[in-house]
Amino acid sequence: MLSSWRLRLLSQLETVGTVRAVAETLHLSASTVSQQLAVLETETRCRLLERSGRRVRLTPAGLLLARRGREILDQMAAAEDELRALNDEPIGTVRLGAFQSAVFPLAVPAAARLATTHPHLHVELVESEPHESGAALRAGEVDVIVTTTDYPGLSWGTDLEIIPLGTDPVVLVLPPGHRLARRTAVSLATCAEEMWACDRPRSYMAELTTRLCREAGFEPRVACRFGNCLMQLRHVESGASIALLPALAVTPDHAVLTRELSPPVHRNITVVVRRGGTKRAAVNAVVAALRDHPEIPELSTPDRRGAGPE
Repeated sequence: MLSSWRLRLLSQLETVGTVRAVAETLHLSASTVSQQLAVLETETRCRLLERSGRRVRLTPAGLLLARRGREILDQMAAAEDELRALNDEPIGTVRLGAFQSAVFPLAVPAAARLATTHPHLHVELVESEPHESGAALRAGEVDVIVTTTDYPGLSWGTDLEIIPLGTDPVVLVLPPGHRLARRTAVSLATCAEEMWACDRPRSYMAELTTRLCREAGFEPRVACRFGNCLMQLRHVESGASIALLPALAVTPDHAVLTRELSPPVHRNITVVVRRGGTKRAAVNAVVAALRDHPEIPELSTPDRRGAGPE
């Protein structure tokens, strides 16, 4: 009899690559993970792991079981939810991953509505940026993600279902009294001498800022790199920088100005779920709540007219 817990460990190993990373993800010791994987080899009577230097890697049998195991875990979760929801009432815990600027405008209101409409459904919110949320979804660390499919280099395979949610404009954020404040739309070419507040390297907004500035003919002079939109906004408030941020990230309680870009740029916001999980009543309820976003009138239906660079 295969253990679902040990199947999860093996699937995590295929996703994150090392025993230590599996242990850190699941808050276990590396020795515990190794022992449990050894037990799984005994249970299956197959060699699942082989050493490569100081690390281990999956054998062909290990890869097969890891991928089949992920399907089995999804089917078990779906069966449990279906049994609990014979009366069509969503029950259980759904882990919802969302990028930082979508947490409070989208994820928190959706969770609040669900707490009222479905009291037996618990939504656990997880901050998960676009470059990491797809892997987290496939690994089963989250059940639903709010992300952008515009991030270059990401693979969205047939195992995932992508549900368009809307578009969010990327805006230029300025301190009060800035020389560009009188303009309604700003060309980035006019910002070549400015100092910039940016996200961490390799993040979606850091890559986008660098790319757009280079397309405008200059390399951005970075004043700071913060992985937190609030810190970037505070830096702009101080007058020490300007920034490119998603409109969702700029709330009225910050003393900053926002201006459209010329030409305009936006990102497509989507909800993504594993195809094996879309039949679950709880997951469906979370997706429905995310698609009902009256708090954000500026979040519009996706439209290719005026779209930002692909």
